[in-house]
Amino acid sequence: MPDQPEMSPATKELLKKVRMMVPPMLEKFHKGMLGRVAVIGGSENYTGAPYFSAMASARLGADLSHVICTPPAANVIKTYSPNLMVHPLMRETPSSVAPSKLASPVIAMLTHLHSLVIGPGLGRDEIMQATVAEVIAAARDKKLPLVLDADALWLVQQRPELIKGYKECVLTPNVVEFGRLAQSVGLDTHGDTGQAGCKALATALGGVMVVRKGAVDWISDGSAERTCVGEGEGGRKRSGGQGDTLTGSIATLLAWRGIYLEGAWDTEGDMGREETLMLAAWGGSAITRECSRLAFAKRGRSLQASDLTDEVPVAFETLIGEKEESKL
Repeated sequence: MPDQPEMSPATKELLKKVRMMVPPMLEKFHKGMLGRVAVIGGSENYTGAPYFSAMASARLGADLSHVICTPPAANVIKTYSPNLMVHPLMRETPSSVAPSKLASPVIAMLTHLHSLVIGPGLGRDEIMQATVAEVIAAARDKKLPLVLDADALWLVQQRPELIKGYKECVLTPNVVEFGRLAQSVGLDTHGDTGQAGCKALATALGGVMVVRKGAVDWISDGSAERTCVGEGEGGRKRSGGQGDTLTGSIATLLAWRGIYLEGAWDTEGDMGREETLMLAAWGGSAITRECSRLAFAKRGRSLQASDLTDEVPVAFETLIGEKEESKL
């Protein structure tokens, strides 16, 4: 077993709450009840990011992980793993099909999902962006939890009204993306991308959950009671793609959150929608940082995003574990 990370009392308490949302593997559960997650992303030039996000979701424990991407990306992603369901429904320029029509089969899938990631490997193609805007609007109507990253954040910068006030949405910007989001809503954080800046941006966006990635991860929906910090050790190699493990991990925890709120098993605690959304965001941060720590200990300077994927189940066992053998 790997060495145990150092944890503050606050971290241990938050992990206990995250553990309450993890559904047990019961005989009565059927396929899909432990999480149905999809990732929209993957274009001609970017195939790794949606794979890493979807695989993090699967390796954390979601029953079903989908990737919705362009046909060229689908052909490649299918060769990465047979464990993912890959749907070549997205299109890039040039395309004679209207974005609303392209979005239709994607929107039809939403009722079958517990959560949706948008952005990994999406790119900024005009048709891709317009299609995703249609999907976001439909997901919001259906109250489907969203995780937006990468070029989905670029879309939000152009059209913040798409997610403003939607409290089932998690944004995962890095420091640069954070600054651009703040500028897009006319917010001057005076260079503060920490706790105060994170709360201010979340408030300006109407209470969405913001996970500002960095040396520590600040997490907030703008309220004092739902502002916290992910301060696990992590690794020191900043190779690309590590944020995709974060989005997939948050998405699976959001799926489990939904199952918890439905009362699908004899649950513990009495946690509501707002608290559990924060816990899903924070838990995804904790798991990703632990993946990074474990992978860096093995790989050092050569660490790559795929090394984090391998550590997802180990990080879960290290931080949380199954109820009967919980590490907490």
